[in-house]
Amino acid sequence: MAGLGITEDTLTEKFIQGSGSGGQKINKTASCVYLKHTPSGIEVKCQQQRSRELNRFLARRELCERLEEIRDGKKSAKQQAREKIRRQKRRRSRRAKNRMLDNKSKHAEKKNLRKPPGKND
Repeated sequence: MAGLGITEDTLTEKFIQGSGSGGQKINKTASCVYLKHTPSGIEVKCQQQRSRELNRFLARRELCERLEEIRDGKKSAKQQAREKIRRQKRRRSRRAKNRMLDNKSKHAEKKNLRKPPGKND
């Protein structure tokens, strides 16, 4: 944090009641941490663990990662992984789909030619 110029007085920290599964316990305890870095306006919410102290640490780490991203102009490993999954799920163009299907049918023809002479259908 010191390397990025983040001090405790530039952070606004709140503890919020968590949400999600966990039943009565999660509704009664305020273990979710909300951090706001006032100079940059970056906000972070962290509710990864049950412990408030661990969530405080994780929220600060997340804030540092985001500030490094902005400062260096490069994407974090998390963001790169997200984009990779998005690319994998993206729908193929009609041309790419037709090309892929043509290659599949050619491959199937090759495999049929490998069969013994009496077995071709």
